[in-house]
Amino acid sequence: MRTSNYIILLLFFSSFVLGQNSLERFLKPADTLNKSRLKTLVITETVIGGATLIGLNQLWYADYPRSNFHFINDNNEWMQMDKMGHLFSSYHLGSYGANALKWSGANRKNQLLYGSTLGLAFLTTVEVFDGYSQKWGASMGDVAANISGTALFVSQELLWKEQRIIPKFSFHTTSYAKVRPEVLGSSLSEQILKDYNGQTYWLSVNLHSFAKTTKIPKWLNVAIGYGADGMITGNEDETDTTISLPESQRYRQFYLSLDVDLTKIETKSHFVKTILTIFNTIKIPAPTFEIKGSGGTKLHLIYF
Repeated sequence: MRTSNYIILLLFFSSFVLGQNSLERFLKPADTLNKSRLKTLVITETVIGGATLIGLNQLWYADYPRSNFHFINDNNEWMQMDKMGHLFSSYHLGSYGANALKWSGANRKNQLLYGSTLGLAFLTTVEVFDGYSQKWGASMGDVAANISGTALFVSQELLWKEQRIIPKFSFHTTSYAKVRPEVLGSSLSEQILKDYNGQTYWLSVNLHSFAKTTKIPKWLNVAIGYGADGMITGNEDETDTTISLPESQRYRQFYLSLDVDLTKIETKSHFVKTILTIFNTIKIPAPTFEIKGSGGTKLHLIYF
């Protein structure tokens, strides 16, 4: 299901606008509940969420016939890369929701109860849209991925009171989009959202948080990545044999790399902290060791 990819773009855009238009004093979290901030937050999230759902309905669903609510099993499509997108989106929308409530001065319980479930609530609504679309259908795999993303955030807050393991995203262009641009994207912005061959999803682990008494830099992370290659359709048996593929074999890719937790960089500026938090969703380019599911390994001097 490709809708999750549009959530990634929304996440980056909305966070960027917030950081650019905010002042230091405005960005500083309130010490106690600020009802004015909370009211502003609720209205803002409602308007943005509602507008986004209306836009998705018009751009994504309006051109296709409706149906009775139904489920589909798409767990084997795109080698589960779309599920990684759901987990990523649910986690970071939940992180945004919790931090937004922290900014308003809400207590920690409400941050987790109402803020961290923002992504799950939004993506569940999108899943309902899918369920009433004849072309698609609600996916239990998507729902499980959404729950997993929220659970990853909440469990770390409950266990460690900090985020030690952060989902991240990286992308590089591939030759597949030129073969089937209507599916994988005709422009760079479309390819980032649609070309699963170029996407990599990471779990970036902060080393110092697991060994606080050591001299390991607080910002140093090790990242484990997952990707896939050789796909121009969701399922292998859907491949159009009339299309000349750059690579006909579909296979998984596993990565091990270094990364940086930008939120661990010390600064007194709340504006800078906001910017660092935004870009901490993206894996930095770094030397990377790749294990190919088709067999063999490869060392990338720089991989993104």
